[in-house]
Amino acid sequence: MEIRKTLLLRETTETDETGKPCPPVVRVVALAVIRNPFAGQGHTADLSPLFEAGAALGERLMTEAVAQLNGPPVSYGKAAIVGTAGEMEHGAATVHPRLGKPMRAAVGGGEALIPSNVKVAALGAAIDLPLGHKDEPWSFDHIDTITVMVGDAPRPDEIVVCMAVTDGPRPQPRVGKGPGQPA
Repeated sequence: MEIRKTLLLRETTETDETGKPCPPVVRVVALAVIRNPFAGQGHTADLSPLFEAGAALGERLMTEAVAQLNGPPVSYGKAAIVGTAGEMEHGAATVHPRLGKPMRAAVGGGEALIPSNVKVAALGAAIDLPLGHKDEPWSFDHIDTITVMVGDAPRPDEIVVCMAVTDGPRPQPRVGKGPGQPA
């Protein structure tokens, strides 16, 4: 795996969109820009090098992302942006088969499916990275999105791999079905 660069983005929300104070919620996204070994090659059956890349990136970046939180991790998500010489399946191969295990290890559990998003896009494209509670898939207050991008990526032969973790729900959640809330 060839890594061009990594980024760690940390966001702390202290008020809701109306300015009403809320308990601070920290959201951290770890991103890696890697070379896509299958870019421009057409349909390739064996994408296992990308499975391994996802696992290695999760092991390398998730512990650092979790360490940036103010509290214990409660939500997570993952995404990939594939450069235009690649295929959506290249992003799926990076985030699905092997990335989940190191993400779950870093958050200390993870019973729920890790929400994900993958797309093919040009340089500087943003992606909406979905978030969900790590153990309670029906916790509506934790269903969220963080939009991320890398200004100079992905180049046509690259993949931007994204992993996110949070220490709380959306600001001022009122939808319900959170952990311990009635259905």
